[in-house]
Amino acid sequence: MIRTFLTLVTLLVLQGCSAIKLGYQQLPTLSYWWLDNTVSFSGNQTPAAKEAIDQLFQWHRREELPGYAALLQRTADLSAGPVQPEQLCRVVEEVQARLDTLMRQAVTQAAPVAMALGPRQLSHMARHWEQQNEEWEKEWLQGDADARMARRLDKALGRYNSFYGDLNAAQTALIKTQLAQSPWTAEWGRRDRQRRQRRQQDLLSTLQRITQGNLTQAQTEAQLWGVWQRWLQPPDAGQRAVAQSLSQLACENLAQLHNTATPEQRVRVARRLRAYERDLLDLNRP
Repeated sequence: MIRTFLTLVTLLVLQGCSAIKLGYQQLPTLSYWWLDNTVSFSGNQTPAAKEAIDQLFQWHRREELPGYAALLQRTADLSAGPVQPEQLCRVVEEVQARLDTLMRQAVTQAAPVAMALGPRQLSHMARHWEQQNEEWEKEWLQGDADARMARRLDKALGRYNSFYGDLNAAQTALIKTQLAQSPWTAEWGRRDRQRRQRRQQDLLSTLQRITQGNLTQAQTEAQLWGVWQRWLQPPDAGQRAVAQSLSQLACENLAQLHNTATPEQRVRVARRLRAYERDLLDLNRP
């Protein structure tokens, strides 16, 4: 539930859309719809859930948007020239630190809502996740290796084109090579999805303890924070090593692509990031 909200915040603030200000202003409503689709709040639970989302949104707008705007400014400056993987990884680390700060606040707001959930909501959540997992398998495991690669390439090109514009043939070939050399495969993704399912079960079990254990709000917050920490740092050392290697590889791949960008493409990236920065600053003005 909380992770869904965080994902939506990150998508709107960092990845951007054609109307980021409008999207951010609609965030409380979008978040409630998304959460209600996952949890199916009862009529009695709806007001508290909406209030928690609104309080978190107001806090984030007041306290966090200036920091994201500053990060976008630095990233725009960085994009003007060649970049090193370590520079991009530092951007990722700053985003992660800001997400941790956001989660601390989200846990405080979400605890009373979590304490009010009942068996019906938990069963609905389990069914919702099961359907999502089935849809993932249909999308990523269908077809042969060539078809799977084509889908991955299409998604990657879509992400890069939104910032760089149309990529040339050499850049497209580079991305295809990077995907082919990546340790990620659909089969590995399925195993990772199974680990995700275990994380989902971890959250579900935690919510069951919260709703059945007569916990205080402080105890509930500690339980929810523990779930977040386990998501970030899997207990298995092998899983942590794979996650770290994939994160490092993503920084290296993006740096490699960016360093092939034409001056026009780099200007386009910087212009897009500065537009996002202005949008965030506008949102934070009285």
